[in-house]
Parts: sequence; C-alpha cells; structure tokens
Amino acid sequence: MRPLPPLEEAPPLEEAAADAGHALRAPSKLHAFNRYEIKYLVDRSMVDELRHEFAARMDLDAHAARAGYGVWSVYYDTPSLRFYWEKIEGLRFRRKLRLRHYGDRFTVDDDTPVFVEIKQRVNRVTQKRRVRVPYRQARELCDQRQMIEYPWTGHGFLEEVLGLVNGLDLRPVAMTGYQREAFIGRDADVGLRVTLDHRVRGRDRDFHFGAEAENRLIIPASRAVLEVKANDRVPYWLTDLTAKRNLSVVRVSKYCQSVEAFGRAPRSVFHVPEEN
Repeated sequence: MRPLPPLEEAPPLEEAAADAGHALRAPSKLHAFNRYEIKYLVDRSMVDELRHEFAARMDLDAHAARAGYGVWSVYYDTPSLRFYWEKIEGLRFRRKLRLRHYGDRFTVDDDTPVFVEIKQRVNRVTQKRRVRVPYRQARELCDQRQMIEYPWTGHGFLEEVLGLVNGLDLRPVAMTGYQREAFIGRDADVGLRVTLDHRVRGRDRDFHFGAEAENRLIIPASRAVLEVKANDRVPYWLTDLTAKRNLSVVRVSKYCQSVEAFGRAPRSVFHVPEEN
C-alpha cells in the first residue's frame, strides 16, 4: 500500500445548537485554511490571454503538467438533495461531502490514494477539510458506512464523516470531472490560487472513479470556469484584469450543474445553459 501523507484538517470544531438532524458543526473561529472563492465563466477564446496574464505574475502549480490535470469528484447528498438545495437557496452555512481524485481516473484501483472531503461555506468564507486514504477505504467509509483505520489525528474528522453519512442517509448522487490548469501566487501574492477548468463533464450513475461509463458535458465546451481563491484579499492587478475583460462573478456550482443537467432537480437561475 502506498504511503499516505498527514491529515489535512482544521482544528476541532464545536457543535452548534442547530437542527439536530443535520448535525451541523460551526467553527469556533476562522483558521488559516479558510479561503474566499470567486468564480467567473469565461469564453474559451479568452483563455489564452488569461493564461498569459497569469503566467506573467504567478507560478504554475508544481503538481500540474503544462496541459493541466484531471479532477474527478463524487458528491454525496440526501435522498431529498438537501446539500443541493442549501446551495441553491444560498444558506449562510452549508456543506457537502465528496470523494476526489486527481489525475487519470482510468488508473484508479483499490489502493489509489483519494481524498475524503468536507467542503463548507460559512458566510462568505469557504473551508475545506480532508484526509487522504486508499480508494478502498474511502468507499468503506462513505458507501459501506464502516469506520476505517487511520492515524489518531484523523479520527475526529472520520467520525464526523461517518456521522453525516449515517445520520443523513447520504449516498452518491453526481460525479463531475474536468481538466484543470492551476497557478499559485508569488511574492506579495502568496496564498493566491487561480484555476481554469475546461471540459466540465458529469454523470449520474456508475460512480466508481474507474468505471467504463460515459461522461457528458455539463457546461458548454466553449466555456471555462475561472476560480480565484485567496486567503485574505484578491490583488488589485487581478481585479483590474477581470474588470478589463468584463468578467462577472457567477454562482456556478459544478455539483448543482450536474444534478440539474441530468434532471435530478429543476434548472435553477444559476444553471449554465447548453449551446444551441
């Protein structure tokens, strides 16, 4: 079995006195792993210019080849799509559970390391906590609902995941995948991360990462998703760049887009329409 890195997790959370069925936990304070996220939809015709601008001021992510890398996610939700509706309704505190794999999904086997993640939003701040485990263990935890072995530092997080899966009857609902180019800030922009996601696809069944299943575009191929993630502030050069390109902030969610594209929910006002 391949060695696993340490847990990527925030300090413990305090339970909030809210909706016992949801078993919500609210952070006692915000920590360094918190980020602000801003999303834009951009035409592919603009991508080359944006890439050139980013490369002049930022470094290519060390884990990314020149053509980027694949990002594949399986999202879990309740039978009534609670997490989906919380996103659509814009609740100030919301979360989602997912499994994530970086790279070629056709190489995934039981021993491939993947991430079990809880991504949550507290007001305008996005928080992400995760552990890296073999794919077999990730499925045991989230699909078979069994506690898995892990260094003691991660047990609180794993218990939270298992509590959500059992308490809310979570099951896989949607899968998304895309090719990502990633840039990281340098010098005064340390903590800044910018990504360009192309060919955003999804499916609503056969949720094993390596399954021989068809994925279809859920965002038109002529569009890419630009995400800006910053710990404290977005630098002026970047806000000027988006203003010069007339880019508008959007509330696009790849998970919600996949749910709606396959008819699991009505298309919301945030849905990116297909091309005619």
